[in-house]
Amino acid sequence: MAEFFNTPGGIAVLILAQVLAVVAFVMISLLFLVYGDRKIWAAVQMRRGPNVVGVYGLLQSVADALKYVVKEVVIPAGADRAVFILAPLTSFVLAMIAWAVIPFNDGWVLSDINVAILYVFAVSSLEVYGVIMGGWASNSKYPFLGSLRSAAQMISYEVSIGLVIIGVILSTGSMNFGDIVRAQDGDFGLLNWYWLPHFPMVFLFFISALAETNRPPFDLPEAESELVAGYQVEYSATPFLLFMAGEYIAIFLMCALMSLLFFGGWLSPFPFLPDGVLWMVGKMAFFFFLFAMVKAITPRYRYDQLMRLGWKVFLPFSLAWVVFVAFAAKFEWFWGIFARWTVGG
Repeated sequence: MAEFFNTPGGIAVLILAQVLAVVAFVMISLLFLVYGDRKIWAAVQMRRGPNVVGVYGLLQSVADALKYVVKEVVIPAGADRAVFILAPLTSFVLAMIAWAVIPFNDGWVLSDINVAILYVFAVSSLEVYGVIMGGWASNSKYPFLGSLRSAAQMISYEVSIGLVIIGVILSTGSMNFGDIVRAQDGDFGLLNWYWLPHFPMVFLFFISALAETNRPPFDLPEAESELVAGYQVEYSATPFLLFMAGEYIAIFLMCALMSLLFFGGWLSPFPFLPDGVLWMVGKMAFFFFLFAMVKAITPRYRYDQLMRLGWKVFLPFSLAWVVFVAFAAKFEWFWGIFARWTVGG
């Protein structure tokens, strides 16, 4: 058996098994993310939330998924059928393939490439195409307006996210997520993580991630008060399910990025406790809880407020931070906490 796994066929089987393991983790997590999102929202509003299907309503997400799968797919008469069907598939697939470079533990990654950050940034930038395609192919003004909003919004906040990540890259000297996590390893546990030297950027990254994934209070592309449901108006059954799954997978990806970039990934917050995958998953779950709480307690922004925040506040602030970190890393200001990490250093 060991010899088989050294052959091209065996290597292909191993790669397929690893891919299926990551896909299974993301899809199973998706069921609990939707359940948790609804439960947290219900608790804030003093409601019960899902509580009928399964113990404590744990199977409600499974029931909803089955409902969408067995429903009839309705395509508007004037829609571009090929693009209409391709749009949700594009959103789902692009959200999923970004996980190829996300490490869950030291060495637990499908593709340990040196430009992992560029890969994630490129794939997440392409996700807007699914929304644009869906809005345009629907042949209706409300989906089209929603897709245009999403395009402008995602482009605006991707600039801020990119500049925030550049600050982390300057401190690490690498675009590999494994190196970024190892650069945060030290004798003081969570005090060695990048949340401390890059403290202002943690909030900027979190808010930009909300806008990037169309989450409240920045869910303008789906605003029911003026656009009915935005780019999803004409979608039902499985295509709608794919759009929703792609959105939640992208949200969970942002939670993973926050864990890796600022909070040590799989590293333990206390030096006397072992590192491991449970820390990574726990941090991701905590950041999703914050996403859900923001949805429950904040009102929706107006579109002009959304764009003003991105271009007039976040962009200049993140750009100034990159310049500051560059000088601080070069001249080792503040006891060298911004200085470039070296292997074994």
